[in-house]
Amino acid sequence: MGLRARDTVLAVVPMFHVNAWGTPYIAASVGAKLVLPGPHLDGASLARLIDAEKVTLALGVPTIWMGLLKGLEETGATAQSLERTIVGGSALPTVMIPTFRDKYGVDLIHAWGMTETSPLGTLNQLLQKHDDLDDTAKAKLREGQGRPPYGVDLRIVDDSGTVRPRDGMTQGNLQISGHWVVDQYFRAETTALTPDGWFDTGDVATLDQDGYVIIRDRSKDIIKSGGEWISTVELEDIAMSHPKVAQAAAIAAQHPKWDERPVVLAIASDPDLTEEELLAHYDGRVAKWQVPDRVIFVDDLPLGGTGKVLKTKLRDTYGGCLMPDQ
Repeated sequence: MGLRARDTVLAVVPMFHVNAWGTPYIAASVGAKLVLPGPHLDGASLARLIDAEKVTLALGVPTIWMGLLKGLEETGATAQSLERTIVGGSALPTVMIPTFRDKYGVDLIHAWGMTETSPLGTLNQLLQKHDDLDDTAKAKLREGQGRPPYGVDLRIVDDSGTVRPRDGMTQGNLQISGHWVVDQYFRAETTALTPDGWFDTGDVATLDQDGYVIIRDRSKDIIKSGGEWISTVELEDIAMSHPKVAQAAAIAAQHPKWDERPVVLAIASDPDLTEEELLAHYDGRVAKWQVPDRVIFVDDLPLGGTGKVLKTKLRDTYGGCLMPDQ
């Protein structure tokens, strides 16, 4: 994260979310000023707090930064002191990266981890060898979750446990090992690890030769349509790149022929947005068979305490919307 004693750190991520991603300990270890926002997490309140405390680094989930963008526009604030944010908890809409960078001079840095990894698993900083890449290639690298720090190893395996290639293209189940990775859950009688000592994260990912990981989906969220996989993360990212969409979530809905098909729940920022217009936005961005079957416009999406969209609730409500009797 590159914290320094001269930084002022705003931990928007709550304390119960993996100890605020370890931020209180990190800030104390380097002598950085730590700012805690309390209950006022709306964008306008955060914009005022950043200016008042001269925050240089902030940490939180993507929904927080969506709200901050809106708050900056509403208040006219520029978050002049803010240099970078650490984004985790769920996938970051890629359209936000150039918006923060070009309009406010803020670098959005993807990270990934879990309670079971205490917490950091990866963080996305570029290597020296990437300096010669053009801006487009650098931006593409920054869209993923990055690579692990010292003490952490990653691998991807298929459903039978066979290790898959680190080629940046082959998808598999992401597993992690390290000194501070859980080996047994509290009061559990058995290990949480595989027979050869790896923890299965429940994520589906790709891994390249430099150790850079891209989380393609949660294994419980990824859509299996006619035996082929469709990433909800990719569908959500495309939806949120539409200028009339404020937020979106993709889920697997039951289908009488294909078992599962994608459905997108979207919050429109423009009431004139139609289902046909948003579906047309997928043309050329994914294969035709991956285009969602439906778009359903909603007023809000259910969020958990950590700011993640509760897809279980969405599947309970909309999971049958493609069935003939629904």
